[in-house]
Amino acid sequence: MATVLSVNVGRLVPTVHSDFPVTGIDKRPVAGPVEITDPGTSPTSGLAGDGIGDTNSHGGHEQAVYAYAREDLDAWQAELGRSLPSGVFGENLTTLGLDLNDARIGERWRIGERCVLEVSCPRIPCRTFAGWLGENAWERRFTLRATPGAYLRVVMPGPVRAGDQIAVEDRPDHDVTIRLMFRALTREKNLLPLLAPAGDALPAETRALVAALTAASAT
Repeated sequence: MATVLSVNVGRLVPTVHSDFPVTGIDKRPVAGPVEITDPGTSPTSGLAGDGIGDTNSHGGHEQAVYAYAREDLDAWQAELGRSLPSGVFGENLTTLGLDLNDARIGERWRIGERCVLEVSCPRIPCRTFAGWLGENAWERRFTLRATPGAYLRVVMPGPVRAGDQIAVEDRPDHDVTIRLMFRALTREKNLLPLLAPAGDALPAETRALVAALTAASAT
């Protein structure tokens, strides 16, 4: 059974690794439950007490929660030869026993008793992420590995804590996964038309991009 290994939040601190003066990327596991709600149009985190510095690129309905698998952190840990504690990638939920990169866009998870989250899009690496980790050519390396983890929408709010089980309640019948979407949005733009079957489950910006490409190819 898939579980939440840790719930991680970060306070805003000054940074030199970003175009913004503060960052919340340094997320740490917390004890006890954390309430998760839908930020709606507000560019904030879905987790109570969690800070976001780059409000142009993170937060809001489509990126309310970020999840990354402990298994993928362990793979990076072995490659980089350094400890990577849960939360170090800026993830809110560190998971265990679930291949997040194989999750389908629109897939829904129930976590704990009440909270329901929906897979929305992959994480795209940025300058803040690269500066925070301090690894050479990090954005390129992260992109080539194509294990980006998943951003999640909040369908039903509720408290989530370490040890909660993750149950996949609904898995769409299309094949548009987090990994496929990541590849299409980064190094393999030719894959963008393959995202169309995810339909309304795609974020609005991606949906518009795919629709434009589809219309252009039909003319």
